[in-house]
Amino acid sequence: MRSPARLTLNNGVQMERLGFGLYKVPPKDADNLVATALGEGYRRFDTAAMYGNEVGVGRGIGGAVGDAAAANNGTGGSGESVHTLSREDLFVTTKVWNDDQGYDATLRAFDTSISNLGLDYVDLYLIHWPCAGRGLFAETYKAMETLYREGKVRAIGVSNFQPGHLEELMQKAEVVPAVNQVELHPWLQQTRLRTFHDQLGIATEAWSPLGRGQVLADPAIVALAEKYNRTPAQVILRWHLQLGNLVIPKASSAGRIKENFAIFDFELDATDMDGIAGLERHHRTGSHPDNVN
Repeated sequence: MRSPARLTLNNGVQMERLGFGLYKVPPKDADNLVATALGEGYRRFDTAAMYGNEVGVGRGIGGAVGDAAAANNGTGGSGESVHTLSREDLFVTTKVWNDDQGYDATLRAFDTSISNLGLDYVDLYLIHWPCAGRGLFAETYKAMETLYREGKVRAIGVSNFQPGHLEELMQKAEVVPAVNQVELHPWLQQTRLRTFHDQLGIATEAWSPLGRGQVLADPAIVALAEKYNRTPAQVILRWHLQLGNLVIPKASSAGRIKENFAIFDFELDATDMDGIAGLERHHRTGSHPDNVN
C-alpha cells in the first residue's frame, strides 16, 4: 500500500489528495466506517453539520487516537508495539449549513460542530452552499476568517461556489479560500471553474467523484478498467488525482473502502486522460448551486 500524495494549500497547510467522504453515512455507522478507513490508510475525513454524523466521526477518530496512545503507553492490553496515531496525523473537514449562515450564527454552528466531533480544532471549515439568494455568504466567511485567525481552524474554504460567487466573495474576503469543493466527475468536469481556481490559488475538491455511481457503467470507463486490470471506480479516482483534484469517495463496505484506496500504484497514460476528457456531458447528479437557497 502506497501513501496518498499530498497537496500544499495556499496557506502552506498540507492535505492528502484522497480522503474518505461521509455524505449520507448513517450516524450509527460513522464510527465503524472511520475506524475501517483508518485501518486501510485513510487519514482525511470529510463530514458536515448537515450530514448529522459528526458525533460518530469524532468517536471513530477519537477511538483510534486513544487506542494507539494507550497501546504505546503500555495500557492497550497486548503489549505489542503499534504505530502511534496522533491528532496531527489526521485531517478533518466539516461545513457550516445553509440555515446557520451569518456571522454570529456561523460561530455558534462551529462551536456545535467542534463539540460534536470532540476535537480542539478542525483542519478545514467550508461554507456548504453559497445560497446567494440569502446574501449572507460574505458575512459567513468573515466569521470563518475569525476562526482561522484564532487558530480554531487550520484552513477555510467554500463548497459549491461558481465563478461569480467566488468573484463576489473575493471583493470582501481577506483570506483566499484554500479549497472549493464541488460536484466533479467525468460527466461534469468543471473545466472553467478549475481554471478559475488555478488563477486564484484555490484547490479543487471533487464531491460525487464517481457521479453517484452513474459514471461507473460508462463504456469508455469500463474499457479502461479492463485495460489497466482495475475497477471502474479506481480508474475514475486515478483520473481525479492526475488532474490535480482532491477527492473524497464515499464507501459503505470494507471491500470498497480498500478498493478506493488502492490507486497509487498505477497511472493512466496521456491518451487515456484525453479520452476521459471527451466524456464531458455537463451532467449533474446533484443540485445546481444557483438553485439552492
